[in-house]
Amino acid sequence: MKTVYIFLADGFEEIEAITPIDILRRAGATVITVGVTGPMVTGAHGVVVQADIDGKNFTLPQDAAMVVLPGGGVGTQNLASSPLIEEVLKEASAANMYIAAICAAPTVLHKYGLLQGKTATAFPDMQAELTTSKVTGGGVEVDGNIITARSAGVALQFAAQLAALVMGQQAAQQTIDSIYPEQ
Repeated sequence: MKTVYIFLADGFEEIEAITPIDILRRAGATVITVGVTGPMVTGAHGVVVQADIDGKNFTLPQDAAMVVLPGGGVGTQNLASSPLIEEVLKEASAANMYIAAICAAPTVLHKYGLLQGKTATAFPDMQAELTTSKVTGGGVEVDGNIITARSAGVALQFAAQLAALVMGQQAAQQTIDSIYPEQ
């Protein structure tokens, strides 16, 4: 089974988390949310989400295909300061699994050296922080096992790219086609 772990911390940008959860599940992936700041996580706009797993004592399972970090200013700060995220990113990188981050969250990947020499993008105000990357400012960038996206405005494009990588292009396209039915 292809399992994607999405890490939620208080202050996460809701559309950047919920859109990938929805699209990946529609495409057939198993998606598990991990509450970095506890089992109940409050988004940047007050949406409260019950994570599937409390991040306390979490260990990245061997079935993991991808880890995803949604952005959000406070959410990204909470991810960046989390020992759990540091450990998960080290394990995911060592296993060469897909690591994805959107909006401000690519700065967390930068903090742990995962963007060195990589083509990447992030929220415009955060792009200057990605000093070891080739920053494009594009919507979604894929460089090897690293996927970055610019902002909430490209959440659907980001989610479709994640689905294509984990479940295959055909499953991703069928999923996108299902939410954009022909008239």
